[in-house]
Amino acid sequence: MPPFRHPDRGDDLAARIDWEVRERLEEAIDYVCLEALVQARRAQNLPPPAADSGGDRDEFAARVRAFLRLLLVEVPTGLPDSERPPPPAPDGSDEQARLIAAQVSLAKALPDYWQRFEAVSVRYLAQPGHSGSERPGLLARLFSRG
Repeated sequence: MPPFRHPDRGDDLAARIDWEVRERLEEAIDYVCLEALVQARRAQNLPPPAADSGGDRDEFAARVRAFLRLLLVEVPTGLPDSERPPPPAPDGSDEQARLIAAQVSLAKALPDYWQRFEAVSVRYLAQPGHSGSERPGLLARLFSRG
């Protein structure tokens, strides 16, 4: 019996690695951003987010993009410019997809990527508000870059 092959995964090892890293990253980012959203709601005595709420989905998507921007700044800290992946080019594609692609590149290039990711996640979740609009600081500076 041939081994099971996921329909979205080819036999190309590099493509399979990219897909697996992307999948793990998306799950980790979703977890951090959902936790941030739940914590912020709890702190404001608001109900938890609802899957059928367009506003909640929009707020979650905004948190994902903000967290991805933060990761892009914080994860490669200390790397020489020659080892940094190029920033995602604004090529008309989805910003979130470009930011995730940059994280996939970093995850493959940095042996300690997941430790860096975890450190950024812990700091992000420890800060009140978890969004640039609610607290001044790094996220606010990132949003002001345009």
